[in-house]
Amino acid sequence: MLHQMRAEYGSGGPSAGVKIWHMVREGEQAAMCGREIDPGAAAKEPTDWGSTAELCCHTCGAVFLREAPYLPAEHE
Repeated sequence: MLHQMRAEYGSGGPSAGVKIWHMVREGEQAAMCGREIDPGAAAKEPTDWGSTAELCCHTCGAVFLREAPYLPAEHE
């Protein structure tokens, strides 16, 4: 299963910057925590999880870790 990080913006919208990053399964609009994500929101590779200046959703991270295999080469 493929995943993608997607941005959630605060009340100021995209111009105000990313509030928090969520993880979304391929082909879905809702984050793994259940929050609906704007289809036009910024996206990142799942390997960027935890390495952003902004917060990452704790619930999405917990669910993602149960679905994604640990690949040591991705974490060097």
